[in-house]
Amino acid sequence: MTPAPGPLAGLVVADFSRVLAGPYATMMLGDMGADVIKIERPGTGDDTRSWGPPYDSAGTATYFNSVNRNKTSRFIDLQSESGGAEAREIVAGADILIENFRAGTMDRLGLGYTELSQTDPGLIYCSITGFGTGGGAALPGYDLVVQAVGGLMSVTGPDASTPTKVGVAMVDIVTGLHALSGILAALHHRSNTGAGQQVQTSLMASVLSALSTQSSAYLGAGVVPVPMGNKHPSLVPYEVFETADRPLALAVGNDRQFQALAEVLNEPRLAADERFSSNSARVEHRDELVDILTSALQTRTADEWYRQLMARHVPAGPVNSLEEAFAFAESLGLQPRVEVPGAASDGVRNPLDFSATPVSYRMPPTPWTRL
Repeated sequence: MTPAPGPLAGLVVADFSRVLAGPYATMMLGDMGADVIKIERPGTGDDTRSWGPPYDSAGTATYFNSVNRNKTSRFIDLQSESGGAEAREIVAGADILIENFRAGTMDRLGLGYTELSQTDPGLIYCSITGFGTGGGAALPGYDLVVQAVGGLMSVTGPDASTPTKVGVAMVDIVTGLHALSGILAALHHRSNTGAGQQVQTSLMASVLSALSTQSSAYLGAGVVPVPMGNKHPSLVPYEVFETADRPLALAVGNDRQFQALAEVLNEPRLAADERFSSNSARVEHRDELVDILTSALQTRTADEWYRQLMARHVPAGPVNSLEEAFAFAESLGLQPRVEVPGAASDGVRNPLDFSATPVSYRMPPTPWTRL
């Protein structure tokens, strides 16, 4: 097989992860040229093979497809002696191992970091858990639960009585990205020293980090944030407004943008009004300003406002469906969908562009095989 182009061409990844966080990270590694060997359970495979509908035209769950291109699956019973030997053989030829079993599982299988690093000190070993390896080691890590206990649902939704999850398993995706950044940092360290290391992250740690400004408000000022729907606690106007046909997101980040907004709305005096002349004043008088803007914005369609506002460099955009979002990205030349050889449907384009070592789409997710 011809080595794949990409910045990670020549590296081998032993992927013991399942579901979303780990597989997302290993798909990114595969897109960047690494040779990813995905280990799955015989008879059932990765849990997400059965997470449907929807299914593509070949009968594969689209959930599984979303994070498993550019991998070769091996169906191995890790509990058996022969399966363990086969897995260790794969690891012996790998640069990177990634796993997201409960803490201690890989050790019991003879595939823990301490044991493997004795024979391969250059191995980069990434472990993803739900809640770490201490008091939360036995807790199952599911995105919905982590969104709940990690505080994300407490700041998402229309009000405090309606805690709401994000519409995608965002904690898993963020954790996968953290795992990926840790692996790449460990690769750089190994290139300088020859030594591998263990990289660890968890869904719980990742969600607290991803809460970013909200976490900082709590730690720095003792503020326990509450859900505000589409509003922003520190910026006004920064929310979704109704127009003549569909909702429009409006994100005014400074006074210059607010003045331009007022002029587009044919309300130039708003910017001079002391209630709205600065962001802090607009936050204080949020309800008054929102009422004025709502009345003005309902006079035209979202697309009309979008064109006029963007012409004045005021950040805004209609609330698109996913179909409209792909069409919008295509209109900008972003080429959001890619053809993966052998796949029953297009895939989502990797968001990275490299000038010298481009990503590649070489193979579809391994078709379901019962062994």
